[in-house]
Formats: sequence, structure tokens, C-alpha cells
Amino acid sequence: MRIGLVVDATCDLPRQFIDDHQIIVMPITVKIDEHTFVDVHEPAAMENYYLADISKRGHAAETASLSVDEIRDLFLGKLVLDYDAVFCLTVTSTRSPIFANATQASFAILGSYRPIRRAAGNESPFLMRVVDTRSLFAGQGVTAIEATRLVAADTGVGQIRERLVDLASHTYAYVVPRDLNYLRARTRQKGDRSVGFLTAKLGTALDIKPILRGFQGETEPVAKARGFDNGAGMLFGHAVAAVKRGLMVPAVCVSYGGPLQELEALPGHQALATACAEAGVTLYQSVMSITGMVNLGTGAVSLGYAAATDDTRF
Repeated sequence: MRIGLVVDATCDLPRQFIDDHQIIVMPITVKIDEHTFVDVHEPAAMENYYLADISKRGHAAETASLSVDEIRDLFLGKLVLDYDAVFCLTVTSTRSPIFANATQASFAILGSYRPIRRAAGNESPFLMRVVDTRSLFAGQGVTAIEATRLVAADTGVGQIRERLVDLASHTYAYVVPRDLNYLRARTRQKGDRSVGFLTAKLGTALDIKPILRGFQGETEPVAKARGFDNGAGMLFGHAVAAVKRGLMVPAVCVSYGGPLQELEALPGHQALATACAEAGVTLYQSVMSITGMVNLGTGAVSLGYAAATDDTRF
């Protein structure tokens, strides 16, 4: 059985990994003033974004994911011919309409694919499964990595879905933003009041950076640090402890809203790389998606892993 994988553009993975595993990326369009970016994890486009002055206006961006009709057309025009089953892994449904759109589109797809496959000489059924990863950014990457492993192992569609749904309840995504004022402006633009005026101003004045955790569809601050570098170091140290305790998927994903040389120079990064190597865990590093940089600001770091439990202490 030919099984394909689809992710949305918020899923942070190295472009080489995406290409090697033929993962399809559903684009997200970003409009800032008169500028338009189409986010499909194209390295040059991501670099152009974080280097451009317009990224400072990213908090005012309007973003648009594929509509129900566009997802339907993507599948019926190509994927129902290229694959026998497709898993569509989406950003958490609490933060985006992508899961709802893909789920709605699946009804039309599954009701319309037979004549298309029959015309190509294929009478076999087509399966589509939409999975809410309940995570975002680097956290989504962990689910996609596990999906590629399961596909390579010729795991059945039912078993893959069961594993990915279970994994969604054990995936932790962390973020350290660089600019609290930017993050506050962006959350207000989206109608999210979670970063208040006083918190942003106090944090900026004292250079306090929150460490945010996304877990089971909810996002909340779980720690704070004096300065971005200290925050990144605390986050990497937290991940080292998780790696040593043992992960459900032998992978840690890290994305950064800028060049990876800056990421690798952050305090604690080398200790994380060493811990992963010693534990047989692969460290996947990527430039953050344009969509991620729009929502978190350039220079932010995101980290994700899956574990049976997580230590709440930093």
C-alpha cells in the first residue's frame, strides 16, 4: 500500500527530511501590508523573511490556510492517484481551522475519488485520515517523524492512526520568544489576550522571558528566565533531562527563527546535542516556518519531544 503524509506549513522539520520522505506541505499564505509570502518551508523564502525589515511588522500579518475546497482539490487532483492512503497531520485544532477544514474536505474526497482512480485503471479504495497533533511548531515535527517510521515499517493504516492519536496526548512543544512586545501585539491581533500589557512591559523592562508550553492543545507559561539566552539554556537543559529519562519517539525537534548558526551558539545547545547522541536520539534542527516566525517573532526558539510524562520543574 502506498501511504502518503501531508502536514501544514506550521510543522517545523528540516527541508531535507521533508524531501527525503516526500512529505506534502499544505501552504499558508502570509500577507503583511503589500507583501505576500507563501509558506511551504522553502529555505530561501524563510531566510528572506527573517532578514527582511518587514518581519518587524509580522505581528500585523493576515494568514490564510487552505480552504475546504482547496484541500479537496489538492487530494482529488493528485493525492488520490499517487497514494492508496494519506495521513493529514495538522496543527492543534485549538489554534487553527486547518484540522476542521481538512476533516470537512475528507467527506467530499472520500465520496468523489472512485471515478478519478477508476479512470487511471485503479479500482482499489482510497483512505484518508486526518489527525489533530494537538501541538504546534517543533512539536508537530515529532508526530511527522514517527509517521514516517511507521510507514517505512509497513505498519497498517489502523495501527498508524492509533499510534499517532496516542502520541498527540504525549507531545510537548516549548517556545522561548525573543521579543515580548512583539508577541503581545501578535496575540492581540489574533484576539488572544494571554500576553497582557503589564506582563509585556514588565518583561521587557526587566528582560524577563517566559518559557511557554503547548500540550494537548493548550498553551501556557511554565517558567521564566532573565534574558533570552538564559531562557534558551533552561529549555535545552529541560530537554536534556527528558532525553535521559527516555522518550516515546527517539527524536527531539528544534526550530529557530533565524540562521541555525545562531541556534547552535546558544547556551545549552551543545549539551543537548551530546545528550541526544549518547541516548541514540536524533536531533532535528530547522529554520522556523514563516508562519511560526509571524506568530512568535524572529529569533524565537521552539522545541518538541514526546514522552510518557514531563517534569514541570525547570
